[in-house]
Order: sequence, then C-alpha cells, then structure tokens
Amino acid sequence: MSDAELVLRSTRVITPGGTRAASVAVAAGKITAVLPYDAEVPPGARSEDFGDDVLLPGLVDTHVHVNDPGRTEWEGFWTATRAAAAGGITTLIDMPLNSLPPTTTVAGLRAKQDAARAKAHVDVGFWGGALPGNVEDLRPLHDAGVFGFKAFLSPSGVDEFPELDQEQLARSLAEIAGFGGLLIVHAEDPRHLAAAPQKGGRKYADFLASRPRDAEDTAIGNLVAQAGRLGARVHVLHLSSSDALPLIAAARADGVRLTVETCPHYLTLTAEEVPDGASEFKCCPPIREAANQDLLWRALADGTIDCVVTDHSPSTADLKTDDFATAWGGISGLQLSLSAVWTEARRRGHGLEDVVRWMSSRTAELVGLGDRKGAIEAGRDADFAVLAPDETFTVDPAALQHRNRVTAYAGRTLSGVVKSTWLRGERIVAEGGFAEPTGQLLTRRP
Repeated sequence: MSDAELVLRSTRVITPGGTRAASVAVAAGKITAVLPYDAEVPPGARSEDFGDDVLLPGLVDTHVHVNDPGRTEWEGFWTATRAAAAGGITTLIDMPLNSLPPTTTVAGLRAKQDAARAKAHVDVGFWGGALPGNVEDLRPLHDAGVFGFKAFLSPSGVDEFPELDQEQLARSLAEIAGFGGLLIVHAEDPRHLAAAPQKGGRKYADFLASRPRDAEDTAIGNLVAQAGRLGARVHVLHLSSSDALPLIAAARADGVRLTVETCPHYLTLTAEEVPDGASEFKCCPPIREAANQDLLWRALADGTIDCVVTDHSPSTADLKTDDFATAWGGISGLQLSLSAVWTEARRRGHGLEDVVRWMSSRTAELVGLGDRKGAIEAGRDADFAVLAPDETFTVDPAALQHRNRVTAYAGRTLSGVVKSTWLRGERIVAEGGFAEPTGQLLTRRP
C-alpha cells in the first residue's frame, strides 16, 4: 500500500469474505487494498486504529423522502443528509415525492439536483416518478440519470403524485422495460382499501384494519402478473404483509425479475405496542402484529426479502395529529435505522455481516452501484461507518438531526453506537460533530 494516503485499522472489519482484523488502505477517495491488521503504514500516510469497534461499509439507503424543494419545512437535504451521516449512511436515493415539483420530468430532476448540490453531507441519487400521462417523460428521465421510477397503485397522499390504474401501470411498465429500467412500486390495491372499514379516530387497531394485508397481497399479485407478461424488472417497496411472501417466492421461481424490501419499523415495532393516538407510528402500509414480524425476519434470513431501507418520510409535527385517519403517514428513521435493525437482529441470532448485506451491499446492487458502494474491498469508494456494537443509548428526539424530531423510537434503548462516518476517505461525522457537506450527486451509469 505504498500509495496509501490513509490507513484505517480495526480488529473487526466486515469484508465480502467475512469479518477479520485488517488494515484498509485508501488513496484518492478509493479503497486500494485490504491488508493484514499489522501491515506497515507508509511514510506520510494518516492512520487511525479503531480497536475493537467494527469498521463496516457505509450504508446505502435507497428509500428516502427528502421533500426538498417545495416542502422543506418537512425535511431538506441539509438536515436529512446530516441525519443519514449520523446513522452511518453514506449514500441515499431520494424519492420523487413529496417535493414540489415532483421528480416526474427532467425539469423536476434538475430542481432536485439544484436543491441538493451544496447541502449534501452524503452522496445523493434520485428516483423518477411514473404517473398517469407522463409515459413520454420516462425515457428522458432515464437518460438524465435517475435510478428507476416509483409508482403508486393506491393514492399517494399528495395530489401532485396520483396513482396508476392497471392499464396505466401496464403502459408505464412496458415503456420502462423497453429501455431496461426499474419500476419500484408502492403496492396496495385501492379496491381492498376502499372496502376496508374506515372508522378514523385514535385507536390504532382501527387504523390497522383500514389497511388490510390483502390490499398488499392483491397489488403484489397484479404487479407480478404484469411484470411476468412484459419481462419487466420490478421492486416491491416497504413490504409489511407476510402473507405475500409465498407469492413472491413463487414469482421468482417462475423467473419474474422481482426484488423486495422491508423497513426497520416493520422489523422492530409491533402493532401490539402502538399506543392509541400515537401517530408517530403511522405509516402505509402499517406496522403489523408480532407474528407477522417474525415471518418477515424469516424471509430476510432466507433471501425472500432482499434488503432493508428506511422509507424516511417526515412531516411537520402538526401533521402528526392523534387521529390516525387524518395524521400524516410516515416514519422518520434515517439516523436510527442501523441501530434499530442491529438491536433486533442480534436478539434473533443474526450478525453484523447480515445487517451489512441487507442495508449496504444489496441496496447498492439494487440501484446499480454494486461496483462502487456497499463493500470494503479494493476499488470501492472509501465510505465507512465505525460502530461500537455493544454500546447502548436511549433515543432522545432532541439529539436527532432530522428537521422535525418526531420519532416512533423515542425512549427506546438501542444497541450500536455510530462512532464516526467516512465518505471517500474523509471523516464527515465524529462524536456528534459534522464536517462541511462534501456529498456528490449520483446518476445512474449507462
């Protein structure tokens, strides 16, 4: 490693080949070598030894609502990317809503990029959106570098981003398949939602009944049928219904190009523990029962679910009313996702290598960044998180970097403290202090 500018050491470095004591050499923002722990540091190179703290690849979160520009009182690139960095996330992909304008045209994408350029503490890429009537915008957005396209099959919650019906879905999916793109889908069937009881009010049980599992299951079934017919590549967002898992496994066995994500809140929070009126727990699809959660964990372990992402979807505090019917549906989880997932994963017998696979390597692969992000090996970006896995902390909303510090995790004790975060070989967070933003804007590679 004679050309190394920086050498980072730990007795526990998570690499594609396993966890081992190692020295990681960095030059020009890239990992140049992963060497034995006691490898000699070249003259003039900076070095740091993290002891028994774990050096892992920076997380890649492919499901984040930054809401900037247009709804920056909800969130913004400065605050969202600080929260990400504080939680060990070094790359995020921003959803095409709830910003104004949404990322459904090239002009909307440029507005997003302009908003993010000087504020990004981590690397940021962008999804496009598929709406009724914007089929002609999809290829230009693809050519401009979005990582894929998001669609809703039921109302999104904002008027400027309407859902696709089955005919519109087929039209958009055929267009996207024609240029080899990816469609990512909020899969809840509107007919099942309309038929479910809609009581409103403070009771979480009533809200849960209003978003039944069969709404997810039917929507996923329809999506699988369309994707199989068209040979398209599709990704199911924020899976919460364990009832859909056999369908997903069967579709893959039949050759459907299908991937699936779930979220920390579905893996760590349960319907039984949500207090009435506590809409900080509201999201769509909803947090379900403990038995359902157990099956999601089993599906993660066997690979039916590919990855874990936050679906960070904040709002101003006043929109989180105590009426579940009218409160904004979204959970803010960027800063806490690694610790939340690790806390439950270790309890269930999983290791940090599993967490890295779910939250870094597979998410990087999902968006075509698998040769650059998501692993500690030569040639990748020198993006790291340093984690003290056995240290615990109690979640204090005042310590969060999100613009609106409403969190479903308030008061919970979590394992795993992020000691520092590194982006292309430069420390961007350490001991609560932040460097100036140096994140880059990412585009899909041709």
